[in-house]
Amino acid sequence: MPTSTISYMWRDPDAARVFRTGVSLHSHTNQSQETLDFVTDWGAQYPFVKPLLQRLEHRSHGRHGIKVDWKASYWTPPLTPRLAFDLESKQIEDLNLSPLVSVSDHDNILAPLRLRSIPSARHTPVSVEWTTPYSGQQTFHLGIHNLPSARATHWMDTLAHFTAHPSDTRLTELLVALNAEPSVLVIFNHPLWDLYRIGQEKHEFLVNEFLQKNGAHLHALELNGLRDWEENRAVRRLAERWNMLLISGGDRHGVEPNANINLTNATSFNEFVHQIRKERRSDMLFMPQYAEPWKHRILQSTMDAIRNYPEFPQGSRTWDERVYHPDANGVVRPLSEVWPAGRAPRVLSALLVMVRLMGTGPFSSSLRYAWSDSSQLRLELRDQEAY
Repeated sequence: MPTSTISYMWRDPDAARVFRTGVSLHSHTNQSQETLDFVTDWGAQYPFVKPLLQRLEHRSHGRHGIKVDWKASYWTPPLTPRLAFDLESKQIEDLNLSPLVSVSDHDNILAPLRLRSIPSARHTPVSVEWTTPYSGQQTFHLGIHNLPSARATHWMDTLAHFTAHPSDTRLTELLVALNAEPSVLVIFNHPLWDLYRIGQEKHEFLVNEFLQKNGAHLHALELNGLRDWEENRAVRRLAERWNMLLISGGDRHGVEPNANINLTNATSFNEFVHQIRKERRSDMLFMPQYAEPWKHRILQSTMDAIRNYPEFPQGSRTWDERVYHPDANGVVRPLSEVWPAGRAPRVLSALLVMVRLMGTGPFSSSLRYAWSDSSQLRLELRDQEAY
């Protein structure tokens, strides 16, 4: 039987004391290409944003011949692989634990490969968050951790080919093959998040169908550090239904370290994989930041994405160096290179100023109070037994 335990740092500050190692799973670097769908979500959620976006789109097309294309655009998180590794390591070291950090950008392994050239990070596992189409209706995200070094590039080519040419039968074949790699960890990331908005009921039906077909080839379901209490509780029930192990996954995109980690006495990532796959035991620790109101944390993560960092390396310093959009010839380039006047339009700058105000000062404090989900926190604290 799988054994998953959950501890909360704010309730038990000594929860990590009997462990040797902390494991950070599922975090993103500036090598990850992230959708810009959240911009259009702003227009739907905040009435004052929608007309500004419409004006921006109209002026861009009318004056400069560049049609705003959110689908072809993307942004990258602010942290370089080294900065992300150091951030996650420090949080774990502050608990007097040895850190194991597995970054997993979307559909590429550039970050772990670059980290391996740094002496302090040379044992970084080669990991990826794989975009996995399923059933012609939905797409899941699977965390593939610790690919064998000699075959990692081949595996990435194989996974990319499947994503471009999906087949449910082929998906099962690939998961069987990944499971046959003894050092690889396959995690179903944020399984109950209807990320592509097909409808929650249909999404959950497909999740259960997927687990019925493929659950034997997966090693854990993720409790996600950026999803809310209710969704993570539902994932716990899902794990019980399918007799599956739970595991942490912070899903960090900004500059706040992962909101949950795994605790272990393993001294290497291979040993940790053995504990998860063979011993079927997972000990998770939720960090204090997870107790903050969920909407406020999402806002702060958004602030991290649009903030400027003059101390960072070139290419990660300003928000428009980290946002990419097709130019007039259809070539995707950083916005800092696309602006016709060499700088962001005034209307866009004004919009960003307004959004940034939401994340600072008294306005941010008011939102934090309004979004308080202390009742959710109390409910979770009553529901922390091992299972």
